[in-house]
Amino acid sequence: MTTARFRWLVVLAAFAVAAAACTGDEGGGGTTGGGTNAEPDTFTYSVTSEVMIGWDPATGYSNEVIALHNIYETLTRYNAATQEVEPLLAESWDSSNDGLTWTFTLRDGVTFHTGNPLTAEAAKAAIERTMEIGEGAAYIWGAVKKIDAPDDTTLVFHLSYPSPLDLVSSGTYSAYIYDTTASSGQDLGDWFADGNDAGTGPYMVTEFNPGDEIELRLEAYPDYWGGWDDADHYERYVFRVTPEANTAAQLLRAGEVSMVQRMTPQLWASFEGQDGFKTESAPSWQTLFGLLNTADGPLADPQVREAVTKAIDYSGMIAALEGAADPLSGVVPPGLWGHTDGLEYQQNVDEARTMLEQAGFGPSGDPIDLSLTYVKGDADEELVSTLMKSNLADVNINLDVRGLQWETQWDQGKSANPADRQDIFIFYWWPDYPDPVSWFYNLFRTEKEPFFNLSYYSNPALDSDIDQASVVAATDRDQATQMYGDMQQILFDDAPAIPLYTQVYQRAMLGSVDGFVDNPAYPNVVFGYELTPAA
Repeated sequence: MTTARFRWLVVLAAFAVAAAACTGDEGGGGTTGGGTNAEPDTFTYSVTSEVMIGWDPATGYSNEVIALHNIYETLTRYNAATQEVEPLLAESWDSSNDGLTWTFTLRDGVTFHTGNPLTAEAAKAAIERTMEIGEGAAYIWGAVKKIDAPDDTTLVFHLSYPSPLDLVSSGTYSAYIYDTTASSGQDLGDWFADGNDAGTGPYMVTEFNPGDEIELRLEAYPDYWGGWDDADHYERYVFRVTPEANTAAQLLRAGEVSMVQRMTPQLWASFEGQDGFKTESAPSWQTLFGLLNTADGPLADPQVREAVTKAIDYSGMIAALEGAADPLSGVVPPGLWGHTDGLEYQQNVDEARTMLEQAGFGPSGDPIDLSLTYVKGDADEELVSTLMKSNLADVNINLDVRGLQWETQWDQGKSANPADRQDIFIFYWWPDYPDPVSWFYNLFRTEKEPFFNLSYYSNPALDSDIDQASVVAATDRDQATQMYGDMQQILFDDAPAIPLYTQVYQRAMLGSVDGFVDNPAYPNVVFGYELTPAA
């Protein structure tokens, strides 16, 4: 990965909502019972922050994905409910036994919004441009050595090492297919930056108002390959930026928006069971960790790390988050292949005290001074950090909790001077494509210079397993699943990080919205074409 900042804009914006106060009538105002002020064929998504951080489908790595996945399409799409890869722009695909050659057969009759046909050459050009730019999540194509297009509907990938290209081509980021000829001689990146699009998706851009509350309007692409039936699909898709939770709730009650991206648990609960509204609660793949400094300071001692894991009240933490979080076993979240049950840390304060006393600390020994950093403005991270401070105080550990801006926190964690680094780094992670390797390779594989491995953990044997598992996933997913389970056991025993929880998405929407299914492989994306406006 080339950047983390853009990725974290999504997280910061989402949790700014959680920080909003719940006052008065829990967001009441306007009409009640699901007003219908919005046009019935328009889906309006109330989002917590600006949508279009970037327009280029090759480099987008932030909140813009919630719009881009309605404008652009990928070769395949991952169904998190069935844990299966499904056709999208590719009707079918297969791989050689060694996983080094993948052949995709493209859907016939697809056109870009520019009017040009989707051909294998066009798809090849898009992927090659994404790889050449090398930004966003372009690393997902890292195994690709060469792409051939022997005819208009056949796309052949030749890999330098086996890679699960069916999963890669379902990626959340940097897997889009787009028309590289759309700009008619103008630099394509500049053309995209002007608010243009060149996708194959069901919707195309008709209006962009940067900085306005009504930021983006999309309309149905009339020649969309999936077809249109006015009774079955929304013809227009509007993104409305509403950072304040109470305001978003008021707009929903008045029927001025169709769905709200995120609310406080209290506001969300106020819509449960109410006529004219629907609520959905679904675990995400967004996971929160406490990365422990395994290289320097007290946490370099495995016994002290284990004691810390036993001092934390995990069930109390989940309860305090009021339905917005689920316990996390291992590092891979439930619902993603590779998840393993039975690897949850459990609080045992007596054992924690005993272990610390054996290490020369604990209630009857010297106190331990530790520092913890979290993202300032993230109410959930602040809550978690405050609870950890209280829990660790019970075992004679003084935790200095500091809320920092993300870039400041990240720079501190990556500092070349070990003395400047934190002891505990509170950190979210979710995958760029539906494969567990994202957690292992980025968070726990040895790094010469810290980037995302901010526990500074190094285990050469695990490094080898990580590299092998990512290759085996291309040819034997069952074996790879077993390997990821074994690797999570190693992490559980060594405790370079504490898996704290998986975020639960709590959505509220008008009762007239049918067909919504939260797909954690695409965080916060609402696929408008899959929705049906109820009569």
